[in-house]
Amino acid sequence: MELKVLRLIITVLLCQPNLLWAEWNTKDFQKREHSLIKPYQGSGFGVPNWDFQGSTMVTSNYIRLTPDQRSKQGALWNKIPCRVRNWEVQINFKVTGSTKDLFGDGFAFWYTKERMENGPVFGSKDFFSGLAIIGDTYSNHNAHNNHQHPYLSAMVNNGSVSYDHERDGKGTMLGGCEVKFRNMQHETWIAIRYENDKLTISHDLHNKRAWAPCFSMEGVKLPTGYYFGMSATTGDLSDAHDVISIRTYELDTVPGVSKEERPDIMPEAELFVSKQQEQQEKKDNEDSGPSMSGMKKFFIGLLVVLGLVVVAVVGIMIYQNQQENNRKRFY
Repeated sequence: MELKVLRLIITVLLCQPNLLWAEWNTKDFQKREHSLIKPYQGSGFGVPNWDFQGSTMVTSNYIRLTPDQRSKQGALWNKIPCRVRNWEVQINFKVTGSTKDLFGDGFAFWYTKERMENGPVFGSKDFFSGLAIIGDTYSNHNAHNNHQHPYLSAMVNNGSVSYDHERDGKGTMLGGCEVKFRNMQHETWIAIRYENDKLTISHDLHNKRAWAPCFSMEGVKLPTGYYFGMSATTGDLSDAHDVISIRTYELDTVPGVSKEERPDIMPEAELFVSKQQEQQEKKDNEDSGPSMSGMKKFFIGLLVVLGLVVVAVVGIMIYQNQQENNRKRFY
């Protein structure tokens, strides 16, 4: 009897694998409306929940944002805004090119208020509002970086700041890491995790099925209701930028933290804002320093001139007295 009951339990579990999965993974729930998984094609020629623009081409194995050709831009954008507070996006991608040393320009993952707007920031608009995770493959000469490229970095913008291409975004970068992902023969992944106002970027570039940390930052404020997207661009140099899959998960909210939407807050990174303020104060102090020394130099110079004038007047008076004495001797 016990053997029959055991067989029955095993049969039920095998027939219902979702029960096992639900028990194993209780905190992460895949959001299919924000995910892009093979096979891509829906009814007709479109892909459900996603729009495409520019040079983007859909194949059976990947979605190519740009071919390995000069001056191309491509993008794909989710049609549905993300309403959850905590989420994680895992991107399976591939960047390939025919050259070893000269290649460009790179790709970006977006969580922004705007969507489907071409622009100069890796295929999307400048002065965006939201989050950008940038995979920059070309180092500009004016940047004077201490790291090698390709380089993965993050930027949070409220729509008021321009991305500085000439310096590879150096002045607005939250953090980053070197990522040698070009021309890999295996799958490459990056993960963007946003949980309780903490942004964490990870990658798996060596097909180890384990995340390696890139960087993380607390105090990142992102509104709900923004759109996920991917874009890429080439310039005088080129690469093929392919997206294989995008898997988006809703993360459970810890007790005591509100699950309500917050569409009206301003995107910002608190620690980065504090750092900017410190740098501005330092710059102001440096600027005020030379001006004070200039004033000192002015007053010192003025005193020197006055001293010379006094010396000259005294000298003239002494000379005149001597001349007067000499005339009296002759008389």
